Parts: sequence; C-alpha cells; structure tokens
Amino acid sequence: MCAISCAQPFHFSDSPPCIKNSISASKFNSVFLSVSMHMSRPQHTSSVILKSTRKESVTTESPQISDSKSAGSENTSSTSSSFLSVLCPLLKFFGGGDPSRERNETIEVATSSLSSVARLPWGSRSLIGTAHSPESIGKSPKLQLYEFEACPFCRRVREAMTELDLSSEVYPCPKGSKRHREVVRKTGGKEQFPFLIDLNNGVSMYESGDIVRYLFKQYGLGRSPSFGLLESTPFTGWVPTLLRAGRGMTLWDRAVIEPPLKMLELFSYENNPYARIVREALCELELSYVLHNVGEGSSNIELLLTASGSKEVPYLVDPNTGTQMGDYKKILSYLFKTYSSAC
Repeated sequence: MCAISCAQPFHFSDSPPCIKNSISASKFNSVFLSVSMHMSRPQHTSSVILKSTRKESVTTESPQISDSKSAGSENTSSTSSSFLSVLCPLLKFFGGGDPSRERNETIEVATSSLSSVARLPWGSRSLIGTAHSPESIGKSPKLQLYEFEACPFCRRVREAMTELDLSSEVYPCPKGSKRHREVVRKTGGKEQFPFLIDLNNGVSMYESGDIVRYLFKQYGLGRSPSFGLLESTPFTGWVPTLLRAGRGMTLWDRAVIEPPLKMLELFSYENNPYARIVREALCELELSYVLHNVGEGSSNIELLLTASGSKEVPYLVDPNTGTQMGDYKKILSYLFKTYSSAC
C-alpha cells in the first residue's frame, strides 16, 4: 500500500474535437438496464452523432458500423484490430492465465511501479484541489466512463480525471465483456474505447484526445491539458500494458454473470501502482464502480479520511456486503472470492 502523498504514437490532428450525442439520463438508464438485467429491448433513439476525424486503435467495431467511415479510418482500424488480435492472446498467455491465483508480490509491485514510471508526470496529483465547491464533494458523479484498464487511450482519460479531481462511474469493458460493451454499442453506435457519457451536459463521445479536451474545457477552470495527456509515444503509451502482461484486458471466464445490486466504490489515483492492480481485477471481473480520484492535493482526501481514517490508497467500499478495506492484496482476495464462480 502506498501513502497518497507519495508521487509515484499515437498522434491526433488538430481537427475540431468531440463526438457528441445528446442523451438523457433516463434514456441511457433504459439501455443499461435492458442489457445488464436482460430486460426488454430499448427503443432506438434518433440522436445524431457527429463524426470525429481522429481515430484511435482500440476498437472492436462491427463491419456494418464501419461503412460510414473514410478509407483512411478503415485502414487504421483494420491494422489496429489485427495488432490487438495478436497482442491480446499473447499477453493473456504470458500473464499467467488465472488472475485469482496467488501472485508473486515482488513481480506484481515491480511491474506496476515501472508502469507508473513510464507515465510519471501524469495522473498522480490534482491540479484543481480545493477549487471544487464543498457541496460538490461526495455527491454522486454524473460522469460515466466505459473503458478497460489495459487500454493506453483509456489510461490518458483516467489520468485527466485524476488531475481534474473528478469522480466517475466506471464501467469496465474487458475483451469478452458480457454486459458493458453491449451498452456502448447500443448507446454510441460502436464498440470503441474509451467512451464517456456526461449526464451533466447530455454529451457522449469517443476518442481519448477529444474526451480529455472536453473534460478540461468543462471542469478544468481555465486550465489546458498537457501534451502528454493528448498524445503519447509507443513507450509511454503501451509499456504499462506490456509490463503488466495484459492484466485488465480480458474478462475472466469465472467472473459472475449477474452484476451486484450496488456499485462498489474505489478510492484511487491513476498512477498509484497498488491501485492499478486493484483496478485490473475490477476490470477482469467486469465490476462497475464509483471511482473517487484522490491524487496529491485532492479535495476528496477528506472523504477518504472519513471512510478509512487514512490517506492510503487503494481503499475499497462494497455496499453490497458492508465490506471496507485497504491493502491491495486483501482487496484482490476479497474480489475474487466474492465475485467469481471459482469458490
């Protein structure tokens, strides 16, 4: 466990940002419930999504959806999909398979710490801090992020949320997802990640660069995102994924199918090596959770102190069982025992 005070090429054009889609909370909830609880099909909406000229590589679009794209975007998607189709099984093989079994702590912490070093300048501290109004702290977040932990593009969005001191509902979408990928496809029109829904403003969008710019514009109080949050080199972008051998990429085949009634809560900040390991497990179990970012200088530290009596992360709260705990090893053991069919 690490004290919170311890800090620990993909190029985008300058074309206009955003893929936007007006979406109401009630409309989204009807889609989500229809998928996760196997209820009746949601009605089709007539909202229009404005296409972005940027294209990222983490996508599992169907051929029918890609018909509307330019030839250049199709080539990029095809190349990226081919790359991922090779990378995913390789990382799963070298990652050791069963994520619930006892792990080598030295290797786990070393590889996660090196991953933090690769992204050291980003995702460790809050740039906003006490600028948030006191009444907003601890309220239910209106941001919903669909992502998976191993995705380098999703990582940049989570880093931005740490720096902006934003809490968010996180819906992990690992490869083989049983619930959340279907929600993204029905809501946004394609399976591409990250995918953000901002219920405050009725906006939904793909593309990490667009999302980061949007978050800073809406919640950055005049600040601009640093270059590293908008673009990254192959080293800083993919090394954390490679070092972690694809942890947080694929749904574990013994994860429970039915989701818990209430969302878990996790106090974390993006570049904390111990919190990363817990987020990987939440992704592999496809467990949605409320992410409270508590980077250095965060206004959420008081909330963490109230819950745990400490500034250390990760810290997990499970309202379904009344469990609250720190120490990433205990959290891993708890998650795999409680939310898998192995036991």
